[in-house]
Amino acid sequence: MSEKHTLSVLVENKPGVLTRVSALFTRRGFNIHSLAVGPTEHEDVSRITVIADAEGLAMEQVTKQLNKLVNVLKIVELDPETSVGRELYLIKVHTDDSNRTAVLQIVDLFRAHVVDVSPTSVVIETVGSESKVKALLEALAPYGVKEIVQSGAVAISRGPRSITDQFKEK
Repeated sequence: MSEKHTLSVLVENKPGVLTRVSALFTRRGFNIHSLAVGPTEHEDVSRITVIADAEGLAMEQVTKQLNKLVNVLKIVELDPETSVGRELYLIKVHTDDSNRTAVLQIVDLFRAHVVDVSPTSVVIETVGSESKVKALLEALAPYGVKEIVQSGAVAISRGPRSITDQFKEK
């Protein structure tokens, strides 16, 4: 049975690295559910957060193959119990004079934010775990969700240790 795994991959901030990393997953036939890339506190290092489906041994093989890539510096599989993960969603919901107040109450209840208002819709921004966003979408469904866009998930381990500790000495 395959399950979702979250990998945090530190790579050199160079052109083509993301292509090589994602191609490795493609060659192995894994579906990438989420992919987010951004610079770290070190300008020459980027972090790739990948969420993919795989069985335990298959993910171990991917991790070993990723370690062989020249520009990959470090890989950590994040445990959901000891890490924090978030995604950003923008949700456009149909509103009119009769239901706008109810939609805004739901937005407040979920600690989301309205970032745009028009006579026939509102755009809501929310950041959170997959379960929180799913609950928000279920609450908004009766009003008519017109459009959803989401970022890739980002995740970080809890506690004082950092995946980039080895670079602080340089």
